[in-house]
Amino acid sequence: MYTRKLRQGNKKIQIKNKVHKRNYVFIFSLILTGLIVSVGILLPEKFNYISTKLFNVLIDKFSPMYLLLMLGIFIFSLYLAFSKYGAIKLGRENDKPEFSNVVWFSMLFGAGMGIGLVFFGAWEPMSHFVNPLNVKAGSEDAIKFAMEQSFIHWGFMSWVSYAVIGVSLAYFQFRKGRKGLISTTLDPILEDNKYKDVIKLVIDVLAVFITIVGVAASMGLGTMQIGGGIQYLFGIKNTFKLQIFIILVITMIYIWTAVGGLDKGMKQLSNINLALATLLIGGCFFIGPTSEIMNTFVNGMGDCINYFISQSLFINPITSNEWVYKWRIFYWAYWISWSPFVGVFIARISKGRTIREFILGVIIIPSIICMFWFAVFGMMGMNLGFDFAKDAIICADTSLFKVLENYRGGFLFSNIAIFLLFTFFITSANSAIYVLGMFTSRGSLNPNNKIKVVWGVIQALFAIVFIMLGGLDILQRFAIVVSFPFVFVLIGIMVSIAKELKKEMSKM
Repeated sequence: MYTRKLRQGNKKIQIKNKVHKRNYVFIFSLILTGLIVSVGILLPEKFNYISTKLFNVLIDKFSPMYLLLMLGIFIFSLYLAFSKYGAIKLGRENDKPEFSNVVWFSMLFGAGMGIGLVFFGAWEPMSHFVNPLNVKAGSEDAIKFAMEQSFIHWGFMSWVSYAVIGVSLAYFQFRKGRKGLISTTLDPILEDNKYKDVIKLVIDVLAVFITIVGVAASMGLGTMQIGGGIQYLFGIKNTFKLQIFIILVITMIYIWTAVGGLDKGMKQLSNINLALATLLIGGCFFIGPTSEIMNTFVNGMGDCINYFISQSLFINPITSNEWVYKWRIFYWAYWISWSPFVGVFIARISKGRTIREFILGVIIIPSIICMFWFAVFGMMGMNLGFDFAKDAIICADTSLFKVLENYRGGFLFSNIAIFLLFTFFITSANSAIYVLGMFTSRGSLNPNNKIKVVWGVIQALFAIVFIMLGGLDILQRFAIVVSFPFVFVLIGIMVSIAKELKKEMSKM
């Protein structure tokens, strides 16, 4: 009788363990992403209709929330950096940084911006120059407006969501010994909730989904610009078939490098990125209007700092906010959609650094580089005049190449830009599938290669969907839609790490 009960008890334990081992995050994430990809490919009109309806509702009701959240994250990040918590190490007291400062900056820069810099670098400032708010188009005031807005969008605010997620993950993972999952950062505020496991599952699946969407959207933009550059320089028509071919080739490369591991693949790619980006921006700085670039860079930084609060909260209370939706809200949503992926990745490479070193390193240095990038390529475009800029912005895919064509060595720098797009493409996708592997392997720092391959293929399919459905327009709508639920996760993460840090300091 006792033996029979013991066997029955052991059988129940085995069943329970089997259920526990089942990877529900991977299963549900695969189902969700597979469903969305299928709808996008098989029912594109339905996909567009639903995303547009959701976009309109969110824009109409919740736009101010994005503005308040991003400013709140910025203030919270600076508080952590300069408060008594800033000296706390992201790891044990004797842990040292795994990567040198140069390699660390190049890795987080390649993962955090990449393709977007090349795609928007010339196009966005020229767009503001041609279509400014409340000033004459093509005027000196329009140039100031263009630089100020580009600096706002790609400066400090673009990195704060990465910083708050990254520092939270690194703290809980390396100092507290918990799993490297987004949901883990919410343990302090979920510990007494009876639905804790379900909430954490939903959060992790959501993190996987918006990571795929954010990176795939960037991949889609990069593919269109690579195709546009090839057509503009070599006369090979930028067809859908060419774009599919580009995606397939790069997919094989980034999966291969991801399987090779973080040290072998990502570190080498990041160094290549840094070298190419330095060559491109350094060369263009000297062949372009150097004096105007420096003046604009310094003045733009001054305007950005001077009007930082008012611009961060800018929204028309009564009249149309079309400009705000198209630019400010889109970018804030875009950065939020990238925050799980970039946050996890920079947390993974930041063990041994202090909270202060992490936050200031993630926010300040990359932001200044981004601002300088936009000053160089924006002024190169605007310096060619209003009529040129008006024509160049018609096609975002080729705007950079049209600008470079008008300067000495333009053909060479255009080829460097295309190659940089390839390497940025590979770097972002490479680090993304590593992070997705972590998310769907219970936070493992060395996820299974088979899982990486699965997410690499799904990312490529999502990029194809974005290209099929209209590129930048669908990206703007979908980024805002998918990022919305994660707004509440970000708020929870800030509350959670503040609670845990306070608890740790009280024991010292």
